[in-house]
Amino acid sequence: MEKVIFEYHSQSTSYVPAADPQAAKKHIPVEYLGVEEVILPQVSEQDVIRHFTALSKLNFGVDNGFYPLGSCTMKYNPKINETVADFDGLAGIHPYAPEECVQGALQLVYELEGFLKEVSGFAGMTLQPAAGAHGEITGVLLIKAYHQQNHPEQKRTVILVPDTAHGTNPATAALAGYQVRQVKSDDQGDIDLDDLQRNLGPDIAALMLTNPNTLGLFEKNILEVSRQVHKSGALLYGDGANFNALLGLIKPAELGFDVMHFNLHKTFSTPHGGGGPGAGAVGTIKELTPFLPVPQVIKKGKKYFWKHQQANSIGKVRSFYGNFLIAVRAYAYFFALGAEGIARVGRQAVLNANYLKHKLENYYPVPYGRTCMHEFVMTPHHDWAVSTLDIAKRIIDYGFHPPTIYFPLIVHEAMMIEPTETETKETMDTFVNALGQIAAEAVQNPELLKKAPLTSPVGRIDEARAGRQLILKYEKGRDAR
Repeated sequence: MEKVIFEYHSQSTSYVPAADPQAAKKHIPVEYLGVEEVILPQVSEQDVIRHFTALSKLNFGVDNGFYPLGSCTMKYNPKINETVADFDGLAGIHPYAPEECVQGALQLVYELEGFLKEVSGFAGMTLQPAAGAHGEITGVLLIKAYHQQNHPEQKRTVILVPDTAHGTNPATAALAGYQVRQVKSDDQGDIDLDDLQRNLGPDIAALMLTNPNTLGLFEKNILEVSRQVHKSGALLYGDGANFNALLGLIKPAELGFDVMHFNLHKTFSTPHGGGGPGAGAVGTIKELTPFLPVPQVIKKGKKYFWKHQQANSIGKVRSFYGNFLIAVRAYAYFFALGAEGIARVGRQAVLNANYLKHKLENYYPVPYGRTCMHEFVMTPHHDWAVSTLDIAKRIIDYGFHPPTIYFPLIVHEAMMIEPTETETKETMDTFVNALGQIAAEAVQNPELLKKAPLTSPVGRIDEARAGRQLILKYEKGRDAR
């Protein structure tokens, strides 16, 4: 087990002289440090390098293993995207540089927005939001601005959210000042049209809908859902988290969505930022474009300019113009694939998911067994003496990242699996074999699963306690188990 850096006490080498642990106090006033004593580990450069290299080998990522994290679309990020984002002319520019000095960057933003409009069918686009949830709040604020501008006499104070929704949907609606009302799913995994009709009324601002939904199912009645929502005077918000399944197959605007955010890290192969950076571009129908954030990139002749003023804009939602280098990566992804490659993405993602579902149905129940889109949900057998958590922990021992578990909430003991289009048949077959062996272990040796993982650097931790009792700094002698 790798020690923490404070537990090393190595001697300085001839290359680097010994450090003075109190050097900071000599140069920085205590009132700025915030502490009376600066405690630093006394470690040689060589041991620092070895320590952090060893830690890096403990990380699991999509570059070194299959990552079937449902609803997250953990596809492989091509390294060409990183190379392009590191170009001096892109990585080195200043966000306040004069327009005439950054024509290439403005052109990239303008064209990326155009690419996103093309694959989605939307008339307007902004790249400002810094993440998917940030895109959600931007989209909901656009909806609020639309209602206030066009129907100020109406008191639309409620947003409808299906019971299969991502947790960010109700949180976003509440953050924007709306009340949240849930809509039920039917026994096929679609929105219950009768329950939707009962909930629609003059107080509804929008329905927030993910399609495909978090069961991995395409909403069969999406056109009727759209018709009912619009007939009531409300708008239809699209959570674009699962857009990877539709890419090249259908455009959300054609399904009746009025506004939708895109997770560039899911669909367009930019990094999952771990809190940032990210990008949650938002597309809208024509009627909502007057409310988009500013500034916007516009083209006049052969030149590109910032448009800073727009009368009904909701204003700026992010500094500068969002996380530009994330947009660069998405732009590189579009160019690498081309129109034909983009059209293959959705098809391959759906094919891979249905292949896995078909194979794993031999071992695990699939509550909604119809043809899925990019992901599907399965469960343990009800008579097994193990839980979904036990199975997920055991998957680690077989060299895979566990899938999303206990979501969506409407499926008891859910395991949501998404292979993405980037995984090969060989990888998926190996994964199926592992899940098959785990199914056998669940019957023959359930206690083994309850002790898993057995081969990882860290065993099973008390996750509830870890979330409630945060330890954010090193204290010698503390029991961190």
